[in-house]
Amino acid sequence: MDNTQKYTGSCFCGAVEFSLNGQPELMGYCHCDSCRHWSAGQINAFTLWNPESFKITKGSGNLAGFDKTAATKNEQGPSQRMWCKTCGSHVVIEHPTLNLVDVPAVIIKSFTFAPGLHVHYQETVHPMKDGLPKFKDLPAEAGGSGEVLPE
Repeated sequence: MDNTQKYTGSCFCGAVEFSLNGQPELMGYCHCDSCRHWSAGQINAFTLWNPESFKITKGSGNLAGFDKTAATKNEQGPSQRMWCKTCGSHVVIEHPTLNLVDVPAVIIKSFTFAPGLHVHYQETVHPMKDGLPKFKDLPAEAGGSGEVLPE
């Protein structure tokens, strides 16, 4: 892992701060209904990192979390969404089944977001023509069908 790059970020109010080392494993846009609801936007810009790259440096006790699958089906889900209890700002989504964490691109200071793909494009409410691959669900390597949809 390339630990030469170091980034920091925080929630909206600054009560929770974090650091990141290296580079993300993947960056892109998610169009799924869950991410749209979570982000309150038409698409979600994600950055997926190795969990060892991410560290809460201030305010860990100020984080709250929610697992939609556990809340509705009584089993651990693929995602634990975490936010600041003071301002409600999204901080990180843990994806234990993928062994990755998703840090919203917009809260990483001095970070250049360079998306490489779109996922869950079958659910899009905001079609985009940017030349990036548009996966119906997920790439095959991530457990999806690998099917790419046209722009």
